[in-house]
Amino acid sequence: MAQETDNKNKTVLGSIDWWTILIYLALITFGWFSVCGASYNFGDTEIFSLDSRSGMQIVWIGTSLVLGLVLLLLDDRVYELFAYIIFGFMLLLLFATIFNPHSIKGSRSWLVLGPLRLQPAEFAKFATALALAKFMGRHDYNIHRWPDFLYTLAFIVTPMLFIVLQQETGSALVYLSFFLMLYREGMTGSILFTGVAMVVYFVVGIRFEATPLFATPTSVGKFVVLLLIQVFSSTMIGVFCREWAKAFWCLGLSVGITLIALLFSVYVIPFDIVWVQYGLTALLVAFLLWQVFKGRMRNYLWIAAFTVGSVAFFSAADYALNNVLQPHQRTRINVLLGLDDDIKHAGYNVHQSQIAIGSGGLEGKGFLNGTQTKLKYVPEQDTDFIFCTVGEEEGFLGAAGVLLLFLALILRLIRLAERQPSTFGRVYGYCVLSIFLFHVFINVGMVLGLTPVIGIPLPFFSYGGSSLWGFTFLLFIFLRIDAGRHRERD
Repeated sequence: MAQETDNKNKTVLGSIDWWTILIYLALITFGWFSVCGASYNFGDTEIFSLDSRSGMQIVWIGTSLVLGLVLLLLDDRVYELFAYIIFGFMLLLLFATIFNPHSIKGSRSWLVLGPLRLQPAEFAKFATALALAKFMGRHDYNIHRWPDFLYTLAFIVTPMLFIVLQQETGSALVYLSFFLMLYREGMTGSILFTGVAMVVYFVVGIRFEATPLFATPTSVGKFVVLLLIQVFSSTMIGVFCREWAKAFWCLGLSVGITLIALLFSVYVIPFDIVWVQYGLTALLVAFLLWQVFKGRMRNYLWIAAFTVGSVAFFSAADYALNNVLQPHQRTRINVLLGLDDDIKHAGYNVHQSQIAIGSGGLEGKGFLNGTQTKLKYVPEQDTDFIFCTVGEEEGFLGAAGVLLLFLALILRLIRLAERQPSTFGRVYGYCVLSIFLFHVFINVGMVLGLTPVIGIPLPFFSYGGSSLWGFTFLLFIFLRIDAGRHRERD
């Protein structure tokens, strides 16, 4: 009893997770050195001047530390109490930004207030995380109940929509990271599987659309995607309905008839096998609906919906690529998939960043000694592509050290999230780590040419006040919530 009383009386400073703060301080320190290296010109002596980006980054770091201290001094109950108000205010700000007359690099996501430029999308992340945590923290919340799940999706999709209307697709995609939190909170894995399947359909279908199958009129992309849809749907019959005999029967029929059609097209009369596959898929959907009609299982209806949705998504993917996405986004995807080899335009950033990282070798060229970055070969090298500066100046060892620091932060956040006594704290914690994980994975991946270039910053490294403040808000609010974990909640 005495120990419990001591825990309740702990001060905020005594309850704060100082390991996470040490990692934060290490990241912003290394981040400043990276900004300094990326923006430095040979012969410069005023790296601390406010006229330089390295000098301004010190200002952003200093103000971030002050913000972090203020966030820690506030009562942790404030964040839960005002979660909806903060979220509503950020939605209004995002909506107002759509009509912003100032366009920066084709995006209207920035608010220009004299010499200060702020990006509301960076701050909307912590506001969305707070709103989700409060909504999902209700005692009667059930993620498997459709009304609750749809309201949860509305919290995620609404800011995404406003940010897309600002022509800032990259920042909008970050909100997909919240689905990792939903999976932790009990969302069925079939939804994540559906998302992965859609990515596979898009990549395979677009990448090999123009490739003929064995000199037939059949597209390899369409053939493989439709075959995958039949395989996935048939397998789901066994997994979700426990009807493995029916699953093997559907799978064998689909693959067998497809193989016969392929042999006929290769050796007898060439024709597009895709039409046979569409017919087989239609028969599979009819079989699934018949099982629903017979009153077997409702799961058959969901499998049928997955099958129809997969075909619809695949059919719309090419249209979306060529008619919905912006030209520069379409070109970036084509370059990533190997459809275009445009190293002078769309692929220039990635090509130059790969050269910069490769030139660093094992130990790097040393602080301020990088040549690719000093000669400004890499565009956006102090913002979206700042990781190439780390690779060139610090080499493989320095880049690996930075990634290990981020890994330590992610693992620490998982530990903190799991020890939260309330659903509100746990949900917010997993929102925070999901956002950090998404940013690191995508940013480093695009610098290495492994993921599309969507223009999102590397946390605590990329130059700019909005991103640094936004990540500081995310992290320190969670640290304050964690520091209040010993207090009994009402």
